[in-house]
Amino acid sequence: MYFKKIGVIGGGTMGQGIAEMLATRGLDVLLVEKTPEKLDYSYSMIELSLDKQLEKWAITQAEKKLILGRIHKVVHLAELGTCDMVIETISEDLDAKRVVFSQLDQVCPSHIILASNTSSLSLTELASSTMYPERVIGMHFIHPVSKVDLVEIIRGLKTSDTTFTETKRFVEEVVHKKGIMVYESPGFVSSRMICLMINEALHILQEGVASPEDIDDAMRIGYQFQYGPLEMADRFGLDSVLAALERMFREFGELKYRPSIVLKKMVRAGHLGVKTGEGFFKYDKDGDRA
Repeated sequence: MYFKKIGVIGGGTMGQGIAEMLATRGLDVLLVEKTPEKLDYSYSMIELSLDKQLEKWAITQAEKKLILGRIHKVVHLAELGTCDMVIETISEDLDAKRVVFSQLDQVCPSHIILASNTSSLSLTELASSTMYPERVIGMHFIHPVSKVDLVEIIRGLKTSDTTFTETKRFVEEVVHKKGIMVYESPGFVSSRMICLMINEALHILQEGVASPEDIDDAMRIGYQFQYGPLEMADRFGLDSVLAALERMFREFGELKYRPSIVLKKMVRAGHLGVKTGEGFFKYDKDGDRA
């Protein structure tokens, strides 16, 4: 299979990162959002990201123009029928994702791979919304997409060998990241492990053992993490972390997955992290620590 044009559904933080990364690799991207306003905002955030790289001399003005020129704004899913692969990156809502996959099934020919960037949901359930479940696969990119060279490739119950092989080739030969094969399990590998670390950091905070800054410094400096667990949670979105932990708690029934009371309080207060400008730390409109 030849990969030239990729559809990306959802212009949130992950969708922006994936679209920018694909365009940087020379691929044409059809970026889809619900409304023209949301689409314009997503596009502007990608442009802002490129401007930051421009300021650091990481790219040239000509390269920025080329990258933006490869990203095409799309409102209707029907336009994705010409893509070689479609990657869904909407919020972690199983019912909403199933609706998207059902619609894609009607507009995309049966040979087009349909991938989801879900960090914890069942690919088997998503695939059950389609007539061709064998072409549905998980492709979990990790934030920040441009800096993390790993993708979890998740096989659902009916994902075919061909779909997996072509997806792994796309990840490793086209976008030049390491692809690891994961058989479907709640939280897969990375989310299952990182959510537990975040949850333990929240218990440490709740017990008054250390401040948010010192907890993060312990892991960021002591163990060379790019971000500490609390800032990591802010960047993932505290509501997303809570949803993932609750889902794993339901599936496994083990107390270690039970979400911290602190996390629940933060979500109830609407302090969701970078997306709202405040979580365990405060952020400016560009997503930088204030």
